[in-house]
Amino acid sequence: MSTRCPTCGSLYADDAKFCTKDGGRLLPHGAATPVTPSPVGGGEPRATTPRMGGPTPGPGKAVINHANMAGQVLDGRYAIVKKVGEGGMSYVYLAHDVSSNQRYAIKILSPALSRDENSMARLRREASLGIRLAHPNVCNIVRLGETEDGLVYVVMPFVEGEILADRNHRMGVIPLAATVEFIVQICEGLNVAHELKIVHRDLKPENIMVCKRGDGTEYAVVMDFGLAKERKAGGELEKLTATGIILGTPEFMSPEQLRGKPLDPRTDIYSVALMMYEMLTGKLPFEGRTQQEMMIARLRNDPIPLRQRRPGMEFPEAIEKVLLKGMARNADDRHTTTLEFAADLKGAMAGGGGGGGVLGRMLGR
Repeated sequence: MSTRCPTCGSLYADDAKFCTKDGGRLLPHGAATPVTPSPVGGGEPRATTPRMGGPTPGPGKAVINHANMAGQVLDGRYAIVKKVGEGGMSYVYLAHDVSSNQRYAIKILSPALSRDENSMARLRREASLGIRLAHPNVCNIVRLGETEDGLVYVVMPFVEGEILADRNHRMGVIPLAATVEFIVQICEGLNVAHELKIVHRDLKPENIMVCKRGDGTEYAVVMDFGLAKERKAGGELEKLTATGIILGTPEFMSPEQLRGKPLDPRTDIYSVALMMYEMLTGKLPFEGRTQQEMMIARLRNDPIPLRQRRPGMEFPEAIEKVLLKGMARNADDRHTTTLEFAADLKGAMAGGGGGGGVLGRMLGR
């Protein structure tokens, strides 16, 4: 018998346990979704949605619909306005504090993630540190909460701007000067986290926001710190080849992540270098017909040179040298800290020609 998600209706094979879209536990296909009568005035029956922060739903009642919480008040404090994003294991909502009217981003964790004891233990540990991530280039955690009915959520400042992935798509490539500016800022924000022993583990263009100051200048903000992300593939893609599914964002994973090895700040450096390469070329530095082939290429092959990716663009050799070091397969061959990576980039721009000296002085703040 096949299974289905009671929240979104997606169908799966009979061995699937959780929905990949919203993390809900799957039911045998054909099982009825509990409903309650419509309000006075008629209309179709509707699925029950318990009040957040209230008693645990009893028998015969549906679980909270994590994917559709607009209009509800979380823990009697955060009025949820609308959904602004979602991923495989969470949903992000715009909300405001009912007492102060201050706006926040609320990340609602999926039931599958919130039931995982190891993930939740790491989340609580990192949230306590993430509150201390006070830096203009980091979106820090304000608080971690859990309602009486088991809904786990993370409160963060609401950051407005353009997601770097959208800018990459809109522009195709980003000029070298702007790319270096953003990457240096990302590195400075990451260094604060690394000093607190927090490794991001999921750096990608979707987790970087390009914001604008009052004077019109732009700056980069690193999002999604300390959200109990599991970033292991295990046994050199054994899990991927066995199930076809891998947790995380494999396009920007370091080789040690793909192998399921212990992680440190150098894995974030690798991901930042890959992001920079994509910003400059519009492509990643490895090729393959499938995602699996690209991941294997990252484990075995050297990156494609910048100038080969964009033959018409002359990149300073010093910039390419810094990037190659940041993308080294062996973590021991990379920069030790993000500040070291940023310093090398600034030095390469200052001495790389093409007017880079001016930028180098500008970045030497």
